[in-house]
Amino acid sequence: MADGLNMSRRIRRTPYTDRVEAAGVRGFSVVNHMLLPKAFQPSVEDDYWHLCDHVQMWDVSCQRQVEIEGPDAEQLVQWMTPRAIAKAKPGDCLYVPITDTNGGIINDPVLLKLTDDKFWLSIADSDVLLYAKGLAIGAGLDVAICEPDVSPLAVQGPKAEDLLVELFGDDIRDVGFFKYGWFDFQGTPQLVARSGYSRQGGFEIYLNGARFGPALWDAVWQAGERHNITPGCPNLIERIEGGLFSYGNEMTRETNPLEFGMSKFCKLDGSIDFIGRAALQKLAGDGVTREIRGVMFDGPACPTCSIPWPVMVGDHQVGQITSGIWSPRLQRNIGLSLIDRAHWDIGTPVEVQYHEGGRHAGVISDLPFA
Repeated sequence: MADGLNMSRRIRRTPYTDRVEAAGVRGFSVVNHMLLPKAFQPSVEDDYWHLCDHVQMWDVSCQRQVEIEGPDAEQLVQWMTPRAIAKAKPGDCLYVPITDTNGGIINDPVLLKLTDDKFWLSIADSDVLLYAKGLAIGAGLDVAICEPDVSPLAVQGPKAEDLLVELFGDDIRDVGFFKYGWFDFQGTPQLVARSGYSRQGGFEIYLNGARFGPALWDAVWQAGERHNITPGCPNLIERIEGGLFSYGNEMTRETNPLEFGMSKFCKLDGSIDFIGRAALQKLAGDGVTREIRGVMFDGPACPTCSIPWPVMVGDHQVGQITSGIWSPRLQRNIGLSLIDRAHWDIGTPVEVQYHEGGRHAGVISDLPFA
């Protein structure tokens, strides 16, 4: 099922793609030059309710790892992010914005500390591998940087923990949020983290070894049948309701971490050095001119937002919806937008202008929506 994609070797299949196609995938997107399933159920609402009530398995192999190892590994990773990482321990997962010299967001990966001199950056959709290599070469750092043979399989939903107990045993319950442990699969140690791109709870299995992909998919599926498992993928309704941001949609190099409420992930007191420090210190001192907000708005169920929709106050554009969807739980259209300072207070009335036509009354909302 290519769904209009011109399939070639430039678009990489995953260790699970054969199983995904057999499960009836309705289409793919491409992230990090790799296939990402984008639909299985007849509608995004059907998929949403199932995710909220049961459990799903997601092929998120496109969430590639940038492995940084060597005596200068921690120095390089710290240089790439404003978040202080010195206190991280093996077993920790840290959300780390990566910034450029202007403080712009290059990526927003999860950092996994494997040993004192070995890290994985589990990346969103941009070429962090090349950025890291360029920095290391330019600074003459003693590191080895590669993309390891690691292909995450996410198990998401309220029944995810009970499912994985059947696969890995009761010790899986001891893995804390944004922590990981090592668990045996077919005689190999595999990293399993309590994390994922939903707010329904779940885990990500960082499968080391593509050859084990079909066997892992089958094992999760078999264990999940009694829990009403289905194949799935990151769900747009659940993501927007939960206030989860998407690199390339909400976040780009034209945005900065402070606009997304990430000041707690930005050490700006001068105690650490990182790319973009001066720019972020100035932004923090001056105050940002816009911040991320939710927008709830009227009208018929809106389409997905492939082109940003202006958020208006009178004749003045104060933001733009970069992700939008109808929420069946809230019975309203909802969206995410950076909003100008003068209009970002919760409850401020606005209008959202679809590209198809007229304006629809809305209001600025806090995040998450639900």
